[in-house]
Amino acid sequence: MKTLSCLIFSVLVSLSAVNAQSFENLSKLTQQEFPAWCSKNYEQQAASITQRLAKALQYHAALLGFKPEVTLLVLSPADWSTYTTFPVYGMAHYTNKTLIVAIEDNPFWQSFIPPIDQLPKTLADQVTKAYTLNGKLTMQPFFDLLAIHELGHAFHIQGDLTMQRMWMGELFCNILLHTYVAEQEPESLPALTVFPNMVVAAGAKEYKYTRLHDIEERYNEIGQQYPKNYGWYQCRWHAGAGKIYDDGGKEVCVKLWNTLKEQKEKLGDDAFINLLEKNTHKSLADLIRNWDQDTKL
Repeated sequence: MKTLSCLIFSVLVSLSAVNAQSFENLSKLTQQEFPAWCSKNYEQQAASITQRLAKALQYHAALLGFKPEVTLLVLSPADWSTYTTFPVYGMAHYTNKTLIVAIEDNPFWQSFIPPIDQLPKTLADQVTKAYTLNGKLTMQPFFDLLAIHELGHAFHIQGDLTMQRMWMGELFCNILLHTYVAEQEPESLPALTVFPNMVVAAGAKEYKYTRLHDIEERYNEIGQQYPKNYGWYQCRWHAGAGKIYDDGGKEVCVKLWNTLKEQKEKLGDDAFINLLEKNTHKSLADLIRNWDQDTKL
């Protein structure tokens, strides 16, 4: 598998900013849930992305009883640098109530395509089936779904949740993402799960950091200096979110939302785990409690 180096930028999205200029050079999309704009001549492709995000927003707003404000920009490579300072074309990101996504396949997505001829046949078949679009192998089905992960940040930031840990902000968004896909687009589950599960199954022997304490204490350092290592953490959170949903269903989303909404005081590790076990689901508490012993080297 090629390097995950660019994934670091997903932990720095709060540093990016939408250009203050108007969207007069973009096409306005007809969308009732939120304002949406796209690069000209991409209206048809952008409509499907917009519809999915609108559906995800509606779903989680109904589930959680809260609806964040969001403006969506669906951009071509030519327009990317005009409307965001985010350096990598292709990585969905949320900042200042604006969600920015890419419309075209790109080198960033392509860098994640695993070497099919070097994979076991069963895994190669899974990857090919999950990530073939219009007859071409592409990671676009996976990265398109990550836009819903970024939508999760709009929920917890605008909802004023106390996340307790930096990594909980990412795990929370992955739980929302997996819940939406499982409940509303189960046919997309392979696109969401095959790649992260492949990364986790490959083991963590090559990574310097594997503990949750490491990523909490060295969040920026790991992201900036060990980006592939950071990508492994994200894949663990994706895989963990899947198990949490399988064990507890969509109710875990609601319970986690309420717990993080109500618990304003920061807790120690044991107290936080106990709170999650009591108020959300044992599977979520166990993911944190057993993180080290469950790490495959």
